[in-house]
Amino acid sequence: MNKRFSVKLAATFAAASLALTACGGNSGDQGNGAGGDDDKTYEIGISQFVSHASLDAAAKGFKDGLEEAGLNVNIDEQNAQADQGTVATISRGFQDKDLVLAIATPSALGAAKAITDKPVLFTAVTDPEGANLVDSNDAPGKNVTGTSDMNPVADQIKLITEIKPDAKKIGIVYSSGESNSEIQVKMAKEAAEELGVEIQERAVSQASEVQQAAQALDVDAIYVPTDNVVVSTLGSVIRVAEQKKIPVIAAEGDSVKNGALATIGLDYEDLGKQTADMAVKILKDGADPAEMAVETPKDLKLYVNEGAAEKFGVEIPSSVLDRADEKF
Repeated sequence: MNKRFSVKLAATFAAASLALTACGGNSGDQGNGAGGDDDKTYEIGISQFVSHASLDAAAKGFKDGLEEAGLNVNIDEQNAQADQGTVATISRGFQDKDLVLAIATPSALGAAKAITDKPVLFTAVTDPEGANLVDSNDAPGKNVTGTSDMNPVADQIKLITEIKPDAKKIGIVYSSGESNSEIQVKMAKEAAEELGVEIQERAVSQASEVQQAAQALDVDAIYVPTDNVVVSTLGSVIRVAEQKKIPVIAAEGDSVKNGALATIGLDYEDLGKQTADMAVKILKDGADPAEMAVETPKDLKLYVNEGAAEKFGVEIPSSVLDRADEKF
């Protein structure tokens, strides 16, 4: 799926942008940055691994953030639809862009491999250092940096026990091909052990296996990490949970909006805008990605889907409802 469009600089934004640059911007080229040329139209590529609500929101937030900053940009947006070969093809096709945004770990790895002399930003990557995208989160050291969507797994597992105090077994379906998911499963096990709860896991290799894996779980609740394969087929997990009358706790707000029960998590649109801020620093101010620390979500929220509670056969305690930031 290919999209190409332009976001033009409005006159009012132009004046504000020039004023900001005059006050504090660095107009010289530094490192891999493009430098502060306000009249330039920047060529930007967006490589997204797969379509689902969270990643789509991250892409929207990034594009909105660039527009709000008043940049002239041509955006070439492509989606691999979870195909690794397509990831590589997209990445090679973006080698001449001024900057590339890679959404999700597989796309970030593909872009980092193919593009070594232009800025590459990533978002929706759980563990950039563990995935070898950066030398370290504090000092990336190369042309690649961005925002992590590392979620508070321990708090999310604890939320399950708060909503369903009698839960003894929590099931997790995850993709064996996603390192970010393996990290979250490990974190969930550590959190569950402290709470005296057992984790039952089922690994899948493709989206068509998700529903069967969920059906094979014999648990009191299901936890869905920020796994691209599973989240892209979240509806199948929710249908199984509704049949079993057990709640689904997600790792981010978009999944709750789309039928999961609750989470303490991030807003991917906000994360996309945060990544756009980094892009502006590179393109306008000449910031060097090698020296830009990986950023994490600035705000976490408690999301609750009251409509899903009845379908899962649970009652959300007032202690959770009263402190919810967003209710659906």
